[in-house]
Amino acid sequence: MIWLLMAVLSAVFAGLTSILAKCGIKKTDSDVATALRTIVVLLFSWIMVFVVGSASTITEISTKSLIFLILSGIATGASWICYFKALSVGDVNKVVPVDKSSTVLTVLLAIIVFGETNHLVIKIVGTVLLAVGIFLMIEKKETESKHAKAVWFPYAIGSAFFAALTSILAKIGITGVESNLGTAIRTGVVLIMAWFIVLIKGKQKQIKSLERRELVFIVLSGIATGGSWLCYYYAIQKGIVSVVVPIDKMSIVLTVVFSFFVFKEKLRKKALIGLVLMVFGTLAMAIWT
Repeated sequence: MIWLLMAVLSAVFAGLTSILAKCGIKKTDSDVATALRTIVVLLFSWIMVFVVGSASTITEISTKSLIFLILSGIATGASWICYFKALSVGDVNKVVPVDKSSTVLTVLLAIIVFGETNHLVIKIVGTVLLAVGIFLMIEKKETESKHAKAVWFPYAIGSAFFAALTSILAKIGITGVESNLGTAIRTGVVLIMAWFIVLIKGKQKQIKSLERRELVFIVLSGIATGGSWLCYYYAIQKGIVSVVVPIDKMSIVLTVVFSFFVFKEKLRKKALIGLVLMVFGTLAMAIWT
């Protein structure tokens, strides 16, 4: 099944995105970085649209699909803004697990909205394992103050909530629409939203003072995001949402490995157990569903 392979590739690119983005927002404002990354993703998306030759079908998109694509784009924009703000002030190994908690909500919504009740017991068990694993991974360092957590945690929760909405809205909106074209349309909405935030906060002047090294990482993270999205929404369109989403969220494994080597962020025993539970929960849903 090609959609399963696409879901795995989506996870690989998403894992790279988190690390590259973290490297690109050490000094750069997270809203500015998000807006710049979105330009790269949009270009990448439309190149793929013309490569597969689906640009001519844009006039055939139904009003319903267009509305839901726009709504999913708005949800994505909100998720990105929250996620990269959390990354800019918190550790990757703490922010990413909270963001991935969107998996639990997405699976439950997929069961309710789309009636994906096949192998329901396995899905519930897998979801419980994911939830427990996420809880164990949200560890608190002795050096982390309550104020520090208060800064990044709400943004990470917001990221997870909007990410869950994104998957459900996109599944509805992308029905009958070529996946690359659907991704490009959604990205356009995200771009408008991201730059609106930058302009409304008066941060556009910061672009001139960007360090070249951070700009390179922002561009690379945008390319990785584009690759992840193209694979993810193909998998969402062709596959089962309650299976695709958990596989995609396994990008956390790559993120943890990369963050260990790049940022020297080590996992404690409890967090490692949580990661193992998340992997088992995901494999259970991917293999037996």
